[in-house]
Amino acid sequence: MARSDLDAFDRKLLTLVQRDAGRTADALAEEVGLSPSSVLRRLKRLRDDGVIVATAAVVDPLKVGKPNFFLAALEIERERPELIARLRQWLAAEPWIQQVYYVTGTADFVLVVVAPDVGAYDALMSRLMGDNPNVRRFTTNVALGVGKRSLFVPIDSAD
Repeated sequence: MARSDLDAFDRKLLTLVQRDAGRTADALAEEVGLSPSSVLRRLKRLRDDGVIVATAAVVDPLKVGKPNFFLAALEIERERPELIARLRQWLAAEPWIQQVYYVTGTADFVLVVVAPDVGAYDALMSRLMGDNPNVRRFTTNVALGVGKRSLFVPIDSAD
């Protein structure tokens, strides 16, 4: 689905479900001015078209053991497509790695990692280096606090 295929109702629904995906079709319908069945059809189409890729619960880290957040910047040796693909696959398979960005600048990848403690993070990064010889080095920033944590994507009301 192209961006231009989203009408004003789709855009409003996407904004609302990003803020709270647990809202009922009745509540969403009332807010956007459609029937509940129309809302359900639109949400199904948005999922089928890959606009909505997942529905997830946002968990308060303090209530599940207060994990630590680490921002890791990776530098790789060679940018050969097969080596990058192998690294991406490895990163995607690791549950403690929440986000992976392929970036410009001094680093090649930036990772958001959650781990129970520094020792667990160190063990993960040791495995990363051992399993991926194309990674030259990494640097780490430890999050001392979290001011905002979101995957919300602002959606323009129209073009």
